[in-house]
Amino acid sequence: MSPHPLQDRAAWRPALVLPLVALLIMGLSYSLLGTGLARAAFPDQATGSLLRRGDTVIGSALVAQPFTGDAWFHPRPSAAGYDPMSAAGSNQARSNPEAIKRVDDAIAEVARAEGVPPSQVPTDMVTESGGGLDPDISPAAARIQVARVARARGMSLEKVTALVQANTAGKQFGVFGQPRVNVLKLNLALEAEASKQ
Repeated sequence: MSPHPLQDRAAWRPALVLPLVALLIMGLSYSLLGTGLARAAFPDQATGSLLRRGDTVIGSALVAQPFTGDAWFHPRPSAAGYDPMSAAGSNQARSNPEAIKRVDDAIAEVARAEGVPPSQVPTDMVTESGGGLDPDISPAAARIQVARVARARGMSLEKVTALVQANTAGKQFGVFGQPRVNVLKLNLALEAEASKQ
């Protein structure tokens, strides 16, 4: 008489071995291979595009950081409070009265701070990106901040404008997206230039 199927060790072996092998191949080997290839092909991006000052990590070129005060270029607003663990947009439709009021208030505040008419405030200075952590602003958003930053640092408009131009990246591969300015990189360049004076 053959043993009951639930008591047959030969019947249990495939049920235990197959998931274990699948876990090792798909869960571990695939992940290690993917990580290894990413590190080989894109070493900087695979480790988070970290920016360092000496041995100290000061941020990532891929994640927005809050900068406040007149001496710094400011990033886009963040619905996530610049917290990578809670990345999110505002999830408010363009027709939402609260969103309209928030944007109108932000336009007035940016226009006042930068000394420009409200009609000249770029959209990206008053709206969040989808994830709330976009590290880049448009060249127009950087340009309207030049006068404030130059005044606060006692630098010439020409010098600050040159830093913006030097830190403006073109379209990805010359085709995709729009020209952009990484705020963290620009502020680091600004700080380095200011330290020379």
